[in-house]
Amino acid sequence: PAGAVPLRLCGTRAASEGLSKPVIDRIIRVDHAGEYGADRIYAGQMAVLGRSSVGPVIQQMWDQEKDHLKKFSELMVSYRVRPTVLLPFWNVAGFVLGAGTALLGKRGAMACTVAVEESISDHYNSQIRTLMEEDPEKYKELLQIIKQFRDDEREHHDIGLAHDAEAAPAYSVLKTAIQLGCKAAIFLSERI
Repeated sequence: PAGAVPLRLCGTRAASEGLSKPVIDRIIRVDHAGEYGADRIYAGQMAVLGRSSVGPVIQQMWDQEKDHLKKFSELMVSYRVRPTVLLPFWNVAGFVLGAGTALLGKRGAMACTVAVEESISDHYNSQIRTLMEEDPEKYKELLQIIKQFRDDEREHHDIGLAHDAEAAPAYSVLKTAIQLGCKAAIFLSERI
């Protein structure tokens, strides 16, 4: 489980190991924002579909996202990274996206899950490549966390497909629009 990943870093340890502060700041800031957005998406889905047959499935994925968010919140403190100033926007946008796609029904919610989780796992893969190229030993603990969370996101993606995401109304259009939004959110959250 996500919560089982140990991390015993503090700001002084990170500094003494000579970590590339701008790279780490960017990774932690955007990952925190992404997990915050995912938390809000699942909250929106649960608000609409929580009492439906798919409610327990959404709750299970949401619980994992809460663990991810908690871990990145801890990393922000450990590495002294400021959050994106866009968190209030992601709060509303995430909830609206989750509730809005859930209003399309189970398939709409699952289409959202597939689109978001595919985007996030691809983004995590990119971060893994960056850290591996920089110094895999120096970033061992962070790599372990990102790999575990990437695997969780892929699992959510697969759950979405197993629950008929591709049968959602205008699936390819919906998926493309959500993924464009994810790319914009990633770009902005890394920088602002």
